[in-house]
Amino acid sequence: MKSDKKISVPVLRRLPKYYRHLEELSRQGIEKISSKDLSKLINVTASQIRQDLNCFGGFGQQGYGYNVKSLRDSLAEILGVTKRYTAIIVGVGHLGQALANHTTLSRSGVDLISLFDISSEVVGSEVAGHVVKNISQAHRFCQENQVDIAILTLPKSEAVTVANLLSDAGVKGFWNFANTELTLKNKEASVENVYMGDSLMKLCYDISDKGQSL
Repeated sequence: MKSDKKISVPVLRRLPKYYRHLEELSRQGIEKISSKDLSKLINVTASQIRQDLNCFGGFGQQGYGYNVKSLRDSLAEILGVTKRYTAIIVGVGHLGQALANHTTLSRSGVDLISLFDISSEVVGSEVAGHVVKNISQAHRFCQENQVDIAILTLPKSEAVTVANLLSDAGVKGFWNFANTELTLKNKEASVENVYMGDSLMKLCYDISDKGQSL
């Protein structure tokens, strides 16, 4: 179920959280859940959940709540999880290797098809079942293969140049861990800038704030 109207970024940020919890509920064999009970799990108000889901037409029934499997499947379709996307990783350091070996990609509908690095110590090694290629081969690889997503775990000094090069080769989206705001020449390309330190700083603030209130 897709919405014809533009969905706000905050709503889109919450949908994966809803999906993740519904997936876990489904694995536990739970068939239905109320917005109130779902709000306790997700730490989002019940009214906010209902409002978010109403952007896509609404799913629950008054007096019944939500069918867990049906809502999970609908959110999977909205988020694109039911499709399969191809991805490469550029920068095969500790973070790149961790992402390559983690289940997050496959569970999100993303198939890793190749990895690239500049270091002679890494190129030629095997990571997550793939032989790491030299970064000089990335542009041609993307031209010859359908690559939907490039996962960037390389130094920020190289991120913009590499991303523009790969965008020119047909890459549609960039999951950017290079700790820099990625702005591309191709405005049709999608970019998700990830700053892992942001959530850590928020945690530090919460600890400090609670300590002051004691």
